[in-house]
Amino acid sequence: MKRIAVEEHFFTQDYVDYMRSPKGSEKITPIKDSNGKEYELLDACVPVPGEMETLLDIGKGRLQAMDEVGIDVQVLSFSSPGVEAMDIEDAKIMARKVNDELAEKISKHSDRFAGFATIASHEPESAALELERAVKQLGLKGVKINSHVKGEYVDAPRFRPIFEMAQKLDVPVYLHPRSPSPDIIQPYLTYPVLVSQVFGFGAETSLHAMRLICSGLFDEYPKLKLILGHLGETLPFILWRLKDHRWDKVDVSNPLGPHTKEELSYYVKNNFYVTTSGNFFVPALLCTIMALGADRILFAVDSPFESSKAAVAFIESAPISDADKEKIFHLNAEKLLKL
Repeated sequence: MKRIAVEEHFFTQDYVDYMRSPKGSEKITPIKDSNGKEYELLDACVPVPGEMETLLDIGKGRLQAMDEVGIDVQVLSFSSPGVEAMDIEDAKIMARKVNDELAEKISKHSDRFAGFATIASHEPESAALELERAVKQLGLKGVKINSHVKGEYVDAPRFRPIFEMAQKLDVPVYLHPRSPSPDIIQPYLTYPVLVSQVFGFGAETSLHAMRLICSGLFDEYPKLKLILGHLGETLPFILWRLKDHRWDKVDVSNPLGPHTKEELSYYVKNNFYVTTSGNFFVPALLCTIMALGADRILFAVDSPFESSKAAVAFIESAPISDADKEKIFHLNAEKLLKL
């Protein structure tokens, strides 16, 4: 059974050098564990041995690791915190360089790699043009946004050109976690582990997704497709509470209600896809299938931060039909990303 993994991360050496430098606003921080082993801390993630080397390798080592677990294709995306953590002019230059380098790496192994574009969302008009270039000229399959842009959420009206371009190109937007924004992070810091993938990443991204829905984005761009990792950042589990059951009908004049034409759950079910990245939990998978259907789920690992072996075994052993496994492992990705 073919396997396409759609949330697999990379860095470029130029970016790593930048984030290690005094210019890096969210620096890659060297730390040591209790045994004296050195790691580099990335965007509050719990460090994984060898992750930097893996992030920088889009070649022999990565292909060997894919072969060992039977992953046929990785859809590569620039790892968090991404260019969103950079100042605008540096972010624009870096995004273009990242896309060019990614396309060049993909061209050497076009049967094994595809990719999502990186954009400097800080300046939406130029970001939309870079997305267009990345898709039309470089052959990338969509765009990944690493949550907030220096604390600003992309539901704001000024970001609409990005989503307008994504719908025009018929490519998805992958909304990926990062640490909570400066306005929100303070309550997490009493227990810093909560900032990370343990809790904060999912809370941050589900909030961001709900802001996009409530802003009326999907009424303006009804064919827009959004991807969320980690089995939907909890949204499939709370669909009933998103049905606006406290109102007889959606009333956009009600200041307490959503500013949407449909109930909130409608958009999750019709505009969203979710991936299995970093959430290898059978009850969560079954709930997501029941809530959204297997047609809306894509296989992903979240490598190198999660185990590719565990991700494959999770779907292989899941108590679901072979037909649904085929959809999740490759058919849905092939259709959505035109692979």
